[in-house]
Order: sequence, then structure tokens, then C-alpha cells
Amino acid sequence: MRIVAVTACPTGIAHTYMAAEQLERTARALGHEIKVETQGAMGIENELSEEDVSRADVVLFAVGIEVERGERFEGARVVRVAVQDAIKNPRGVFEKLQG
Repeated sequence: MRIVAVTACPTGIAHTYMAAEQLERTARALGHEIKVETQGAMGIENELSEEDVSRADVVLFAVGIEVERGERFEGARVVRVAVQDAIKNPRGVFEKLQG
């Protein structure tokens, strides 16, 4: 599965990056392709392109706040989970993407 994700937490520091790392690690282990954009204290990093989004099978928002520039994802299949779920139970998050 080809996945693009956005991680963001209210303070934009630790949880944003911890969630990104867990999603990337778990995606690799499960044989998925993933690109993760972080929206943290440093702003948008590793920004997803229009092509990234259009090629994705699913868009994952692992967030505790609103996604910046969310209009980029209109028309895409979006699954939203809590940022803590991506950190504590990333395999469970990927199970949700399958459904």
C-alpha cells in the first residue's frame, strides 16, 4: 500500500516526530511505502507534494490539531487517528488503513 501521512501534536515537538518515526518503521516492517510530513514547532517539514497525495492509496492524519493546508487532501481517502495512537499502537493504525 502507498501511504502519505501527516503527524502533528498541539505543542509540535516530541509527539509529532515520535509518531512519524513509528509510522515509518512500522510501514517498512509491514511492506508498505510511506512518506510522512511533520507539522511541528519548525513548521511543515518533508512537505507532501500534489503528486505524493495523488499517488497515495490513503492519507493518514495522525494528529491532535487541525492539519495545515488541509485543502491539499480534498478528494483523497483520509483516515484520522490520534497522534498518541501512532506512537503507542502503530500496527493498529495500519489495520485501520486496510479497512
